[in-house]
Amino acid sequence: MERMDCAKAALAFFFVAALSLQPSSGTLAAPLTITVADFDYKDTSGEVGDQSAEHKARVAHFAELVRENLSAKGDYRVLPFDCPKHPCTPIRMGPDDFIAAARRTGAQFVVYGGIHKASTLIQNGLVEVVDLQNEKMILNRPVSFRGDNDEAYRRAAAFVGETVRDAMKER
Repeated sequence: MERMDCAKAALAFFFVAALSLQPSSGTLAAPLTITVADFDYKDTSGEVGDQSAEHKARVAHFAELVRENLSAKGDYRVLPFDCPKHPCTPIRMGPDDFIAAARRTGAQFVVYGGIHKASTLIQNGLVEVVDLQNEKMILNRPVSFRGDNDEAYRRAAAFVGETVRDAMKER
C-alpha cells in the first residue's frame, strides 16, 4: 500500500513539474515597447515670484514618473527618448523631427504632451499616445490637476500612467 502512495506522489510530482514547464500565455507575449517624451510646459498664471526653475524640474520629473509608472507592472518596456537638445517635445523639436526621434527609439508607441499652469492652483494638460507603426493616434486626453508642488505632480503622473494603460487596453 505504501508503494502505491509513493507511486501516486511521484506521478503527481511529475505531472505538476510538466505543467510548470508549459509556457503560459502571459510569458509568450513580449511587453509592448513604449517611449515617453518630455512634456512641454507653459505658465500663464501671472504669479509674482519666478518659479521657472522649480517648474522645469517638476515637468522633467513628471515624465520620469510616467515612465516609471508604465514600466512598474512589466506590461511595457519603456525605451529612452533622446534628442540633441532637451526638452524632447514636438513643440521644441518640430513634429517631423519629433516623430523621427520617436521612431529611432525602436518603440511601437510614443507618449507625449504638455502642462499649462493656468492659475496658482490649476494645471491643465494634454496627454497623447501615437502608434508609430500604424501612424494612428491612440489617446488624446485633456487632464487637469490641482496644486503646484511635488505631490501634485506625482499624483498627476500616476493618473496619466493609468490613463495611458487604460487606453492601450482598448486598442
